[in-house]
Amino acid sequence: MNPAREEIHILEDDPLVAATVARALEDYGFATRWFRTAGELLAAVARQAPPLAIVDLGLPDRDGMEVVRELRQSADCGVLILTGRDVLSERVLGLELGADDYVVKPFEPRELVARIRSILRRRSQPAAAGKARRRACFEAWRYDPASLTLAAADGSEQILGAAEARLLLCFLEHPNRVLSREQLAANPDLSPLDRSIDVRVSRLRRRLDDDTQSPRLIKTVYGAGYVLTAGVRWEIA
Repeated sequence: MNPAREEIHILEDDPLVAATVARALEDYGFATRWFRTAGELLAAVARQAPPLAIVDLGLPDRDGMEVVRELRQSADCGVLILTGRDVLSERVLGLELGADDYVVKPFEPRELVARIRSILRRRSQPAAAGKARRRACFEAWRYDPASLTLAAADGSEQILGAAEARLLLCFLEHPNRVLSREQLAANPDLSPLDRSIDVRVSRLRRRLDDDTQSPRLIKTVYGAGYVLTAGVRWEIA
């Protein structure tokens, strides 16, 4: 991927912050376009979706979480939340609504760029067109990566968000192997203080009816990461 060809949309009502973000990205070869209001951004995205939109949560015309939800439902673009709200409940909600990542201000430019590149890299991976469609069977579950559908033994189904779908797929492709938070995030530059992966693992456990207090399926290996303790069988759909 050539980042010079990628135009990142920045939704931020504070012009000084927007300029700081734009300058950081442009220093690393990205093009940027600034929007002060949610209405302006959504109108532009409706015309042509960018590869990624950076969304602030404190906006003059809409709640930023609503913008994240609308982008995820109507646009094919990555979403990174950049906000001053360093609250776990806000981080959880943002990720549950489908944001690819959540970064708290003040930010370190190199880390922000690394996270953006990680999102773009994951989204640019070629689809498995022309390949046989696979489903993973593990414990009492069946997961279809093509449709992001997780099915239980009783036949009930749920559609996973993009972030938790990538996380589950990573576990399924490496069962019974300890994976670090950096590996699960597909981002070697992940900050040691970042807890977004921990939040996603907790949410995925709930999806799998795995006791978050005493998990049996996705176990925590303190100081190392997480491990899926299940055999995985892949079948051709």
